[in-house]
Amino acid sequence: MKKFIAVLLLALPTWALALTPVEGKDYTRLANPTPALSSGLIEVREFFWYGCPHCYTLEPHVAAWLKTNPAGIKFERSPAALNSVWEANARGYYVAESLGLVEKTHGPLFAAIQIDKQRLFSQKSLAKFYAGFGVKEANFNGLYNSFTVSAKVAQSRNLAVRYQLSGVPAIVVNGKYLVPGESARTIEVVKALVAQEQAKKK
Repeated sequence: MKKFIAVLLLALPTWALALTPVEGKDYTRLANPTPALSSGLIEVREFFWYGCPHCYTLEPHVAAWLKTNPAGIKFERSPAALNSVWEANARGYYVAESLGLVEKTHGPLFAAIQIDKQRLFSQKSLAKFYAGFGVKEANFNGLYNSFTVSAKVAQSRNLAVRYQLSGVPAIVVNGKYLVPGESARTIEVVKALVAQEQAKKK
């Protein structure tokens, strides 16, 4: 029996055995953290860009975790807007968000760019893409440069600069910890940090 258990343990992936994430290896403590949410929830913020293949690789792991309805967290997606091309996708994302379409368009836009190799990196091309989900071009263009969308883009950019992001994907836990990576282990590290932060509140 002991031999059987030992074989099982050896068969497990390394991340499944690592219950305590290691600072400097699994995550980085941010030099400029943001205050915790007044609601008491733990914020988990994912920075991404639709043109990033690593973000696309991470997405199924994020989606699988969110389907478990993790308690005590507030999950936020932040499309990184660190240059003009990334900003176009960020604006498109926030237009979809304002129309309640993110859950319908998020995966398909990733797939259109990463699998179908469509170059959806401009206002014009994004308007055509979202038209496939019932968004009239005039409505899309009106929202694209609206005050609300511009404010959200600015917030995402400011946070990325504050956290000194050098690339994506990047997940920030409770405004304190930066978790890089694109694998299932990445989410395990996030979950461990969330549990660590929740324990501090008890």
